[in-house]
Amino acid sequence: MSDAVPPGRRRFLTVGAAAAAGAAASGQLLLAGTARAAQTPLPSGVFSLGVASGDPLPDGVVLWTRLAPDPLNGGGMPDRAVVVEWQISEDSKFRRKVKRGYAWARPEFGHSVHADVRGLSPDRHYWYRFRTSGQLSPVGRTRTAPRPLVSGSHLRIALASCQNWQHGYFTPYADMLAQDPDLVVFVGDYIYESPPATTGVRRHEGSGEPYSLVQYRNRYAQYRSDPHLKAMHAAAPFVVTFDDHEIDNDFAGDIPQDPDKQTHDAFVARLTAGYQAYYEHMPVRATSVPDGPHIRMHRRLDFGRLVRLNVLDTRQFRSDQATTQAGALDPAMTMLGAAQKQWLLNSLRGSQARWNLIASQIMMAETDLKIGDGKLWYYDAWDGYQVERNALLAEFASVRNPVVLSGDRHLTMISDLKRDFADPGSAVVGAEFVGTSISSAGDQDPVAFHKEWDPRMGDNPHWKVIDNHRGYHLFDIRRAGIDAQVRVVNTVTKPTSPARTLAKLRVDSGKPGVRQV
Repeated sequence: MSDAVPPGRRRFLTVGAAAAAGAAASGQLLLAGTARAAQTPLPSGVFSLGVASGDPLPDGVVLWTRLAPDPLNGGGMPDRAVVVEWQISEDSKFRRKVKRGYAWARPEFGHSVHADVRGLSPDRHYWYRFRTSGQLSPVGRTRTAPRPLVSGSHLRIALASCQNWQHGYFTPYADMLAQDPDLVVFVGDYIYESPPATTGVRRHEGSGEPYSLVQYRNRYAQYRSDPHLKAMHAAAPFVVTFDDHEIDNDFAGDIPQDPDKQTHDAFVARLTAGYQAYYEHMPVRATSVPDGPHIRMHRRLDFGRLVRLNVLDTRQFRSDQATTQAGALDPAMTMLGAAQKQWLLNSLRGSQARWNLIASQIMMAETDLKIGDGKLWYYDAWDGYQVERNALLAEFASVRNPVVLSGDRHLTMISDLKRDFADPGSAVVGAEFVGTSISSAGDQDPVAFHKEWDPRMGDNPHWKVIDNHRGYHLFDIRRAGIDAQVRVVNTVTKPTSPARTLAKLRVDSGKPGVRQV
């Protein structure tokens, strides 16, 4: 990743990086801090939330943990900074250690640790762990990206989104773990802000929706306690972005879904708390340290010359959702905002990668809900921002192998991307995989689903596969093509469930679109 930091945020990020990543200015200070920590032991169980890694580079990766002996009650840590040692090894038994260092776990960042480790070798597995106050964390495994100019032979990516604690167990991660991806791309709705429900498979902590920083921390801690999610985080690096439920359903910029119930100042405070908690629980770099009610999440990562991954933020900079078809066609409507849109165009135009992936939380292809003449769209998706969407799709015509990875919909919807969905004869310019949810919407009746949705296929000829099982998508990316699998489980009402491949698809290099095989 080589994105420049906006000048207005450089001073803030300099301070934030020191606090969040915890890089000490001198070894003597760290040794002194370690000695003081040894004199005042911490409560047991500080590594209750496990470990994670993310945003791999050819020479480095972010290592994450959060000290939380009492995770559902604010964390349970003393109100002081704690020095945490991190170790990286070439083997799982730590007989061949290659790097070690120290980071501060500070109370103002929920005692989270984001160690941005550099100096590693490209395209290889490493094992890592943390130590503090005589306690040792679980062991995690990560993988660095290939060298910048290497073409690369293979990259396996898992696409996940939408994990609602109350709707089911995070069962699909058990199968994902068995498939051993090199990278997990999570495109939003890591938590849900909904209040506890008596009818769910599991019950949210707390007594209502989270609004304060402590409440958001508790909600993330509950989700992080899921054993399948915890194991997957420890097995492979994640690249994450958020959608709406990390803050508030269907919010747009600084506008909540219910502005008559949440004042502007109250919602800005909620954004500030939600983004802070999000950063504290994700394996991301210090460039994502929040600046009040703002956070930098759009970024790109390169995997040699095989894949460029562009990660979007489709919440912070968007216009408020349209409510009519005329509104959806308004050229002033923006999903990305001017700066992010230009950043994306520059990244696509300047890419030397064989595959240009775009992680978009929201579905890009058209969904026409009306059977027969006329159109009926979801205004929260890209259908509600059609002029900007169509301009982006026009750019895809000159981009090498664009493929969009999306979430949000709680169903699998795999499509050709067309330059103009209003024109049935319009050219295909790319492919989109809308991944189903990990657990959101729970188990659903497939017969009822297809009875409702199959009649719409004629109005949406670009759809190739639609389905409502829970699961994730798995991609084996090579220079010649992408082989995709829709992996689903039978149920999320139980902690374990058999998994299977529901569909196999192929995207061939140089041939826009996707086909079922």
